[in-house]
Amino acid sequence: MVRGRQAQEALHLLRYTPRSAARVVEQVLQSAVANAGQKELGEPDSLKIIRAYVDGGPVLKRFRARSMGRANPIVKRTSHITLVVGPMS
Repeated sequence: MVRGRQAQEALHLLRYTPRSAARVVEQVLQSAVANAGQKELGEPDSLKIIRAYVDGGPVLKRFRARSMGRANPIVKRTSHITLVVGPMS
C-alpha cells in the first residue's frame, strides 16, 4: 500500500488505515524519516519509499501444560519490517 509513495503521503495513509499493523508500519516509517533527516540524506518532504517488505523473525518456542502430564507446543512468531527510503528521482 505504501511502496513507491512519498513518505508524507504514506504516513497520512497509514494514520487512517483501520488495521492494527498500520500503526507499527507508521512508527517504522517515522523512524526511517527521522534517521534520514539526521544523516542528511534529504529533506523529509522529498523522501520516497523505495522498498517495503516484511521477513520472518526469530521464532520463540514454548510449551503449555496439558492434562495427564502432557505438553503442547506454542510457537510465537515474530517478524522484521524493512522500509527503505530515499530521495525522489
